[in-house]
Amino acid sequence: MNEKDKKELSEIDICDLFITPAILDAGWDRFLQIRREVTLTTHLKSTC
Repeated sequence: MNEKDKKELSEIDICDLFITPAILDAGWDRFLQIRREVTLTTHLKSTC
């Protein structure tokens, strides 16, 4: 893939083509250790 094509990739494309395969090759478990598009929120309750 040439540099021009790489610059047109979306964030998800980059993850699918480069990052996820590298993580899997390193021995990570796809279902237990990898999460995608997770919303992080705080659920703090006030005690005052």
